[in-house]
Amino acid sequence: MLRRSTAVRIRPELDDYELSQALTDIRAPHQLQGFGADRTRPAWQPVADLLDATGTDWDRRTHRVSVLSRVLSPAAVDHWRNYAPDSVDAVVMRACVQAVRAAPGSVKEVGQAQTSCVRAAHIHPGDPAALIALLELMRERGLPTRRASPIWREIIRRDPGNRGAHHVVLRYLSPRAHGSVSDVTTFAWHAASHAPPGSPLALLPLAARAEHFAHALDSGGTKALGAHRIWHEKAAASELDLALRGWFHSAPAPHAAAVSDLNLLAFALVKARWLPDAARVFQRLGPHMTMFPWDTMEDPVKSFTYWRQRTGAV
Repeated sequence: MLRRSTAVRIRPELDDYELSQALTDIRAPHQLQGFGADRTRPAWQPVADLLDATGTDWDRRTHRVSVLSRVLSPAAVDHWRNYAPDSVDAVVMRACVQAVRAAPGSVKEVGQAQTSCVRAAHIHPGDPAALIALLELMRERGLPTRRASPIWREIIRRDPGNRGAHHVVLRYLSPRAHGSVSDVTTFAWHAASHAPPGSPLALLPLAARAEHFAHALDSGGTKALGAHRIWHEKAAASELDLALRGWFHSAPAPHAAAVSDLNLLAFALVKARWLPDAARVFQRLGPHMTMFPWDTMEDPVKSFTYWRQRTGAV
């Protein structure tokens, strides 16, 4: 009798097969030596092909650009720009790579990244990707949230329901960053209450609670000791119900970071001990794991595997 695999998969591309293939192709030239190495495609070509195929699916494009900008080297992007100076995708990728790699303490690097992101956004007026990269850079630098407000307004003008952008703001307003529990909760509920049925924004209040939980653990002392009670508050039940009813059970359209949202939902259901619901979420999720929020537990992979088995999803 064959046993079902319990192997856990932790990948930045999540379950995006086409993105996974592009990442493999990007890395391949660096791994080839000798015969055949000089006939490989340039590192930027798989990125160009993938973004061209992605088109104006801003949700998936945002996810793909975010992952690729952490892998593609500045030199590869510069070669792409030189080879195809009229490529809008090359301009956007160059801006995002600069934003990701800019040292927060370097005024020069941050300034260049900001200029590139604004230029890319101007050249590609419908695409929110470069502005989201800029927003993330502003969060990492610790700039006041009011400085980020114009960027945020332009992002949601371009793509009102962009999941990735909402999660950047959520982390910006988190008590672990530059906000408070009240700030992040208010933002999350406002966005969720205006989202259409099936939108992943229905999970934002749970994401805010996860930030609250992580902050309590980080604080130590009595806050850490009582942190687990956060998942048994009355408001937590309302948030779980919204996530299940408003997203999980509503036949949502596929979105790029569904794996991340399923991990969040499974974690929250486990912490609240809604185990029958957790089992259904784990069954849809399969072996795909994200580190957050499982990394709030002592052994993230072991915890994910345990609860996946405990609920009968494996």
